[in-house]
Amino acid sequence: LQCWEVRRRNSSEWCRFIRTNPDCRLESGFLDYLDGVFCAFPARLLPLAVTLYVRGSPAARSGAPAARAGAHAAPSPQACWLLYLFIILGVTAEKFFCPNLSAISTNLKLAFSLTSVLHGVTFLAFGNGAPDVFSAVVAFSDPRTAGLAIGAVFGAGVYVTTVVAGGIALVKPFTAASRPFLRDIIFYMVAVFLTFVVLYLGRIRLGEALGYLGLYIFYVITVVLCTWIHRRQRADGLAPPRPWEPGRGRRPRGGGSLRGPAHCCSPRPPELLTDTEEQQSTGAGSGDYGEEYRPLLPYQESSLRVLAAALSPVDCRKWRRKPWYRRLFKVLKVPVELLLLLTVPVVDPDKEDLNWKRPLNCLHVVTGPLLCILTLKSGAYGLYQIQGVFPVWVLVALLGTVVAVLLFSTTSNEEPPKYHCVFAFLGFLVSAMWINAAATELVNILRTLGIIFQLSNTVLGLTLLAWGNSIGGEGPPGAPATATEPGGTSGRLPLLSPRADTFSDLTMARQGYPRMAFSACFGGIIFNILVGVGLGCLLQMSASQVVVKLEPDGLLVWILAGALGLSLAFSLAAVPAQCFQLGTAHGACLLLYYAAFLAVALLTEFGVIRAAAA
Repeated sequence: LQCWEVRRRNSSEWCRFIRTNPDCRLESGFLDYLDGVFCAFPARLLPLAVTLYVRGSPAARSGAPAARAGAHAAPSPQACWLLYLFIILGVTAEKFFCPNLSAISTNLKLAFSLTSVLHGVTFLAFGNGAPDVFSAVVAFSDPRTAGLAIGAVFGAGVYVTTVVAGGIALVKPFTAASRPFLRDIIFYMVAVFLTFVVLYLGRIRLGEALGYLGLYIFYVITVVLCTWIHRRQRADGLAPPRPWEPGRGRRPRGGGSLRGPAHCCSPRPPELLTDTEEQQSTGAGSGDYGEEYRPLLPYQESSLRVLAAALSPVDCRKWRRKPWYRRLFKVLKVPVELLLLLTVPVVDPDKEDLNWKRPLNCLHVVTGPLLCILTLKSGAYGLYQIQGVFPVWVLVALLGTVVAVLLFSTTSNEEPPKYHCVFAFLGFLVSAMWINAAATELVNILRTLGIIFQLSNTVLGLTLLAWGNSIGGEGPPGAPATATEPGGTSGRLPLLSPRADTFSDLTMARQGYPRMAFSACFGGIIFNILVGVGLGCLLQMSASQVVVKLEPDGLLVWILAGALGLSLAFSLAAVPAQCFQLGTAHGACLLLYYAAFLAVALLTEFGVIRAAAA
């Protein structure tokens, strides 16, 4: 029996059905949501159980009397677990995972010249796409939740290429960069077609999984080659730089010309780069503390003061300048950030001290490995007892304490040790475990909601999971990078990452950089679909099982795949037809397309639209 059939039984049988049916067992995760919903709460309080998982949950379908009864019995809580999981994913990737990846790539000498392009499409792409990729890997780990991954990959693709791209065109009409756009959309169409074929066959073999990863490697090579050719042409004078969009037709401040000394001595504004991959990244913490707040005279802080300052997730100077809605969101993030600060070290190459916090980094030597062992396989390894007596986590804590004491006694608060780069690898590992644990819980919650509301995994993936990973948070991912305007005036230009983030992309467009935001709509989702599906399926294969079975959820999957393909075909035809000049009409068409797609998808899910009988 399948687990979703529990709602067809009498409410008195729900708990026994959940506990005795193998299909209802969650293979991973820390909380058993199904047992909590159907056993810990009586049937009349089922809506209360649901509101603990998702804020403002809609009522179940007609035919579920227990869900309708008492639907207004409990108000939705201010902060819910599902929202916190999305916050954990976003904050961990933005403030901990990406900066450590940036530090690792810098130490590996991958942040200079042409290799800055490799940095953008590999390390930076992985850092910003980590929540999507980890969610896909976790969903593919169980055939019962593979539909979540398919729905999220396709759903995010439709959302980003229509809502985000259309919103940018509405906010700030602009001229798209032709070559990067054509390159990215063609590669994305190939990836979508490959996924369509895999769904039609109903399985992914080893060669096909490697084909996904191989296609992304080919994409990286193409990006590097195109950037190299463009730079050679620009150096030879064959491809003069385009005028800067925000200042088009204006002379730079100071009276100089665009080719004068003021321009030659300053870096090019991001909008002059036709390939967004040419922009270099900075650590997420590089702008946390301004130079103007440093004391004039040197002084030594005590270890306790250093620890207290390092563990403070709120900057009082920035707090006063934040609008009320960002303050509210910051309050929600404070518990998450505090836990992350206690467990994840961050190495920032853009700071003089590399973000070395001696007492906190010594604490990380204990808490970091401890968190890894307690989250690996949902704590199974950490709780294992050696000889049936000594728990593994105690051994890890003791070893970490010894190393922390040695580290504290051989270092100082003022200067980081020569081996400080090792903390970047530790931070990368610990933040990856955080993201994996949050993604596991997120997939389990969505499967639980699907069983409660009798919804398919595909529709949950294309709505909740896709929206949660694509909408974003306060602003652009990563810290703002300081750039110089053509006249030599320094300005703060938000640095774009490959991850499509609705709020940050629209904010960037309003600030006058719509081309960068538009390029991210296609560049980021290429990484998500190729690496998410390819790596997710490859990790599930073993010597005895080299095939991952995919069971599409009926007509909805084909509507989803067709809608994404049609959206890409429309953009491929419409954008060049408009000479790459995108305005409000193009943006409105994309938004209307997404609204129509969402209506068709929901009507299909609820059985209004059905496949014709053979």
